[in-house]
Amino acid sequence: MIFAVIVAGGIGSRMGNLGKPKQYVNIKGKPIIIHTLEKFYINSAFEKVIVLCPNNWVNHTKDLIKKYIPEPDRVAVVVGGATRNETIMNSLDYIEKNYGLDDDTIVVTHDSVRPFVTARIIEENIDAAIKYGACDTVICATDTIIESTDDETISRIPNRKYMYQGQTPQSFKALTLKNLYNSLTQEEKDSLTDAAKIFSIKNMPVHLVKGEVYNIKITYPYDLRVAGVLLDEDMTHD
Repeated sequence: MIFAVIVAGGIGSRMGNLGKPKQYVNIKGKPIIIHTLEKFYINSAFEKVIVLCPNNWVNHTKDLIKKYIPEPDRVAVVVGGATRNETIMNSLDYIEKNYGLDDDTIVVTHDSVRPFVTARIIEENIDAAIKYGACDTVICATDTIIESTDDETISRIPNRKYMYQGQTPQSFKALTLKNLYNSLTQEEKDSLTDAAKIFSIKNMPVHLVKGEVYNIKITYPYDLRVAGVLLDEDMTHD
């Protein structure tokens, strides 16, 4: 079985004083999280779409789903964890409890504030996860990447042609993901920035799926203006 896992655990501190997490901010008449959910809800490959959010936003999220999603029973709302990867593990616990986990269980994990993911990206994530066991959505780095270990001077300038910018979805065989995460030391868990790194720490390959420049993560107030333009132009129709 294949599950969509929408990570909505953040509070959006970089967005400023909005009074609510950024995923609940409205763009063009609907909350960002609903724009994102719709991209997964319409895909019949998913057994369930699982949304993970802060505990005190669970009821609000359920109310939004009832308001905007025609078949709300296809979407489950689960409390997230203290970190991104703990949140994803909570989704695996939900799947294991309600459906069981086996070698064929696939999870497609995605940021709730990336509403411009395309059907093509989702389908290629599913195919790559089934074939390779793990994949990450990326775009080629267009700017030169600068590394600094002291925040004052350049430590290294890696070759740009080997550099990519990570996006989401990131998709995995769920049982492998859970077993690898549970095998990490606490120090390794503390070093994680996303789920793909769990595989790289264990020297397991992660396949690359081509993303899109407009598959942006809405993080700053400026991004809200960009998102409005993208929705007007319907750039993600495919």
